[in-house]
Amino acid sequence: MAVSLPGALLARWCLVRLRRGEPAGGASNSSGSTPRAGPEGGRGARRSMASVELRQVRKQYGQTSVIHGVDVGVRDGEFAVLVGPSGCGKSTLLRMIAGLEEISSGEILIGDRVVNRVPPKDRDIAMVFQNYALYPHMSVFDNMAFSLRLAGRPREDIQRRVEEAARVLGLGEYLQRYPRQLSGGQRQRVAMGRAIVRAPQVFLFDEPLSNLDARLRVQMRTEIRELHQRLRTTSVYVTHDQIEAMTMADRIVVMNLGRVEQSGAPLELYDEPANVFVAGFIGSPAMNFLPARLRRTPDGVEAVLGDALGLPLEGCELPDGSALTLGVRPEHFVIGSGAGLPAQVLGVEPTGADTQIFCRVCGTPVTVISRERHRFEPGGMIRLTPLPGKTYLFDAAGGQRIPTRDPRRG
Repeated sequence: MAVSLPGALLARWCLVRLRRGEPAGGASNSSGSTPRAGPEGGRGARRSMASVELRQVRKQYGQTSVIHGVDVGVRDGEFAVLVGPSGCGKSTLLRMIAGLEEISSGEILIGDRVVNRVPPKDRDIAMVFQNYALYPHMSVFDNMAFSLRLAGRPREDIQRRVEEAARVLGLGEYLQRYPRQLSGGQRQRVAMGRAIVRAPQVFLFDEPLSNLDARLRVQMRTEIRELHQRLRTTSVYVTHDQIEAMTMADRIVVMNLGRVEQSGAPLELYDEPANVFVAGFIGSPAMNFLPARLRRTPDGVEAVLGDALGLPLEGCELPDGSALTLGVRPEHFVIGSGAGLPAQVLGVEPTGADTQIFCRVCGTPVTVISRERHRFEPGGMIRLTPLPGKTYLFDAAGGQRIPTRDPRRG
């Protein structure tokens, strides 16, 4: 009769059998492929990597659709970040790439192979989770070596791979310690090391920094990015933190409600957002949005904010009186006392390098960032003018970007 063993007990049982030279219960290399080189590819070895492509991928739970025809492409060696608010479908998408969730329709390709029906263990991927998932009764070395032992790799190969990964991750002196003796950042590095020693074609990261404090998150962001630049393995990283996305990604995929809103390089999304959602999600503090209307005059077209300011526009084909949303990033306001939008100061937060000023303009909260150390008092009035060529116009109904040109840019 088959017996189901808890994870920790199963791990201990497998190790005992391996040490005896017995098979670990069908955990050999099922693909029959030749083992690849370790973290650095080995001397003269070719580093393995592959593109990832999603074609019209959909996911349904009964009658409820959660992923709606997603198309995403990640090139060989690229670091792609799926970012969006909680519930947008980014983790579900990652789990479908890993094979932990079945797709309802569409295709997932790793390299040139469709993997829709390929089991997770045969997809040649390695996943790093939010909760580390380390075996508490195993040393750092044994945690990192565990999958290699299950695969029946030679002892010398295991030793070389683990030591090389530990060197890359700065874990050399901790190999004989247990997870309880490590800090949160060190545990996360062990989890990454366990993935690295397998030398997969694709790394998948599921919000790996969420459990760390702010300082450690900044440190680990840098370490993960440096690791990718060294290994150049195709990576798909999931986060809800747009700062992580901006600082780590070659390509960002912004998701919302199971759909891709926009995909591109970090600064491309920052400078050229496709809609209100992307404009408001990418950037910290977020872009300011002010209600406006289109006004056509004998002298041209302008976006009018309240009764105070009209911003000249060119190339806008909307009819006179159309409702608009004007977007201005916090760093793109000029603060003055003469012309401009009247703004009531609500509060001032000096951060050292710059000052954040919270205002109310035409009844709408607005955040301004200034490099100067202003000492405005709450309740006081200032004037704000958007920088020429630094405003964004969106359709008030659908939120899509309206292409225009600000003639003040010259």
